Amino acid sequence: MVGLFASYGFVFAIMGLATLLDKLNVLSDEGSRKFIHIGVSNWWFIALWFFERNTVWLAMVPPASFIVLNYLSYRFNLVKSMERDTVSRHDLGTVWYAVSLLVITALSFGLGGFFRIAGAMAILSMGYGDGLSALVGRHVTSRRLYGNKSLSGSLTMFAVTLLIALIGFMLIDAGQPGKIILMALLVATAGALIELFTGKGLDNLTVPLGLFALVVGLNLL
Repeated sequence: MVGLFASYGFVFAIMGLATLLDKLNVLSDEGSRKFIHIGVSNWWFIALWFFERNTVWLAMVPPASFIVLNYLSYRFNLVKSMERDTVSRHDLGTVWYAVSLLVITALSFGLGGFFRIAGAMAILSMGYGDGLSALVGRHVTSRRLYGNKSLSGSLTMFAVTLLIALIGFMLIDAGQPGKIILMALLVATAGALIELFTGKGLDNLTVPLGLFALVVGLNLL
């Protein structure tokens, strides 16, 4: 139960801090959304600390509940620091975020072992990679690619995912350094391409699920 209290406390603290920074004009509306996007992905560290294979059902409670809460926030604009304005609110990105957390939590903690690290790689790539790529793409002028996404944003997604993948594969002890680097490059390339060609918030679903499947496949092979 301590893990549940820590989980909800952490997520609501991130949301509250983002709202405060938005009201103080420290963060822009987009900045506050990405602050939450990045910050909440760190919940995985709480999950790793408090939950085990035999408590996977407890680990699934927070993301499952946030599917409902995020949809209500989207539908009624309850948490303004988390939602887009009424003109551009045309996706369910925050809901897909919670869905991907739920699916990967169930698989990672249900199977145990290296799957938990694979889950961390997928969730953190979604949080930090996708979050930072959107901010960099918005503020660094560069060539526009598919769906009006920028080259600078895609390169950021690649670089962040590469770093996370390198650390993850080293923790898994996936083999020789050359093999680890090659697998990390494959994961980073896949992450950048998935993020580039997925729009309307669906990247919060396709990026983590796609990367999780790829990391697991590479380790099993």
